[in-house]
Amino acid sequence: MKALPALFAAICVAAPASAVAATTILPGYWESTNRLLSPIKQSKTEKRCITPADVDKFLAGPSNRHYACTYPTKVFSGGKITLKGTCVSKKGRKVAVKGSGAYTPTSFNLTAEIATEFLGLDIAGKASTEARRIADVCPPPEPKSEASAQ
Repeated sequence: MKALPALFAAICVAAPASAVAATTILPGYWESTNRLLSPIKQSKTEKRCITPADVDKFLAGPSNRHYACTYPTKVFSGGKITLKGTCVSKKGRKVAVKGSGAYTPTSFNLTAEIATEFLGLDIAGKASTEARRIADVCPPPEPKSEASAQ
C-alpha cells in the first residue's frame, strides 16, 4: 500500500505529451498541487520551472521511480485532456489508469481514476493535479551555501 501515493503522483502528472508544445501550456514558473483523493487523502504543492524543452516532459509526466506508465489513448486537443493506459510497478503490478481534464496556456487540471488488484482485493482510487503558471520567467536558482558546497 505504501507505493500507492507514488503511483498517484506519477498518474497525476502523467498527462499525455503534445505534438506541438505551443498549443498546450506555456513555459514559465508553475505551481502544481497533486492530490490523492482516495483511497487515502494526501496533497503536495510544488513550484517548478518549465522551460520550452520541459513542456512535453511535464505533460507526458515522468514515470516515477516506482512505476512506468504508458498511455495508448492520449489526446491533448481543443483544451481537453483524455488518457487511458497502464502503469506497471518494478515488481510487475499493473494498474489501469483513466483520466480527463482541461488545459489552457496558463493552467492545467487532470483527474485520474485507477484500478488494480492487491492481495486478492480490487482497489480503486482517484487523484488530481491542478497547475497554474505563476510567472513568465523562472526565478534564479538559489545560491549554494558554503555548508552545502563542502
